[in-house]
Amino acid sequence: MSLADFDPEIAQSIIDETERENNTLEMIASENFVSPQVQEAQGSVMTNKYAEGYPGKRY
Repeated sequence: MSLADFDPEIAQSIIDETERENNTLEMIASENFVSPQVQEAQGSVMTNKYAEGYPGKRY
């Protein structure tokens, strides 16, 4: 099932945001767009992992 089938409103919001980013200049560095490679990585099973801190120095 696609996102558009599951939640058309969210799917449209993603389309709208993509168009906004492609057609405007964002002057806030932290809100700049990322590369397709980063988007692909964030959309993978790796987003199911969470770690806080540095290895060997957590908690």
